[in-house]
Amino acid sequence: MKNIVGLMMLLFLFTNANAQETKAKKVNTVSFETSAICGSCKKRIEKELNYTKGIVYSELDLETKVLTVKYKTKVLDEAKIKKLVSDIGYKAGDVEPNKEAYNNLPKCCKKPGLCED
Repeated sequence: MKNIVGLMMLLFLFTNANAQETKAKKVNTVSFETSAICGSCKKRIEKELNYTKGIVYSELDLETKVLTVKYKTKVLDEAKIKKLVSDIGYKAGDVEPNKEAYNNLPKCCKKPGLCED
C-alpha cells in the first residue's frame, strides 16, 4: 500500500513538473532600433537572421528602423540577437556595430542618400 501511495505521489510530482515546463515561454519576440538605412540593409539583416538557428522570424521596418525578431528562448536571447546584428555591421539597440563588419558594408549602407533602392 505504501508503495502504491509513493508511486502515485511520484507520478503526480513528475506530471506537475512537466506541466510547469510546458508553460514556460518557448518563443519570445524582441524589437529594437538599428542603424539600417536602405533596402540592401533590410535584405542583408533579414537574410542573415532568418537563416540563423533559433530565429523563427525577423523583419526590419525601414521607416522606423526597428527590427522585430521572434526567436526560440532555448537557443537565443536578446543579447545574442543584438550581437548577431552587430556582427553584420549595424547598430542594434545599445550595441554598437562590429567595426570590421561595418567597414565591409557597401557605401550606400553607411550614409543616407547613396542608395538606389
